[in-house]
Amino acid sequence: MKRIIVAVDGFSSCGKSTMAKELARETGYIYVDTGAMYRAVSLFCIRKGLMTDSKMNEEAIASELENMQLEFKTNTDGKSEIYLNGENVENIIRTLEVASGASRVSTLGVVRRELVRQQQLMGNNKGIVMDGRDIGTVVFPQAELKIFLTASPEIRAQRRLLEMKAKSESVDYDAVLTNVKERDERDVNRTESPLRKADDAIEIDNSNLTPAEQQQILRTLFAEKTLE
Repeated sequence: MKRIIVAVDGFSSCGKSTMAKELARETGYIYVDTGAMYRAVSLFCIRKGLMTDSKMNEEAIASELENMQLEFKTNTDGKSEIYLNGENVENIIRTLEVASGASRVSTLGVVRRELVRQQQLMGNNKGIVMDGRDIGTVVFPQAELKIFLTASPEIRAQRRLLEMKAKSESVDYDAVLTNVKERDERDVNRTESPLRKADDAIEIDNSNLTPAEQQQILRTLFAEKTLE
């Protein structure tokens, strides 16, 4: 059975990470959460005062990137978690503020180029599942299996709300829905690597799929590609 690259792209809060993590666990592949990488950059910029609600200091962000180290480590439960300059920030980066900032910094060419460079190095030996916004179009256009995941904004907002409430965050549905739509707008219309479905990607709308149904679809597609 040959080793392949699996690229999972799609809109925010579609469950890309859950899908990719489960496939990686089942297959023994390496899982890389590129969304976490952009969130970590967002957190770094917020902490450094390089980004406010109204503006970003692109020149300062570019000059500070060399002072930012990102890496993934596997915890005792076997889950991959992201570290920013040696600090585990896996939970910190899941706030609404950091998520919104991630969508903004991802529009900067200097940020995207640096993270894409790091991501491509991670896939040199294949056997990797990576999710994000431009994996099948920019990072790994040669990926053997490309998935484009989507769902309605309303369903995605509800999923995100439940996730945040589980972490005792005080937010309301309308605020989350607005954030989801704003992120969609930025992701689709940014100049650098906009979100789009690769021509050879397989689209899955999981609005009305159970996690088990979705995973079975992915499992079947993976089996077909590794046996070709």
